[in-house]
Amino acid sequence: MAEPTVSELNHAVQGFDRLYGLQLLAYDEREVRAQVAVRDELKQPAGLLHGGVYAAIAESMASLATALAVMGEGSMAMGLSNSTSFLRPITEGVVHAHATRLHRGRTTWVWDVRFSDDAGRTCAVTRMTIAVRGAS
Repeated sequence: MAEPTVSELNHAVQGFDRLYGLQLLAYDEREVRAQVAVRDELKQPAGLLHGGVYAAIAESMASLATALAVMGEGSMAMGLSNSTSFLRPITEGVVHAHATRLHRGRTTWVWDVRFSDDAGRTCAVTRMTIAVRGAS
């Protein structure tokens, strides 16, 4: 089975990912790049991008890349743990996300996701653990 293209994946984005505006830029089983345009609806009352948006981006990126890598083995992937640290606020522009796989195990994969602003400054980091299970 051929790997879907980024364009095909973006066309298939649905639900909450579509609501907040996830746009995948590149992926493979070791690395994923994505972005989200900051809109007023995604900000918390103080005008900063809501922390839940970072968590959602990280989980979607890591789950997707893991799932695409293991589905040929008859397995599925889902978020197990998501821990985000906020370093500097993003209030406008685009949130840029770069996920890097740290560990590929039989039952868990671990990813680090670095979020940056349009100036390339690191604004948040997430450690994401993905559970890999048989698709029974």
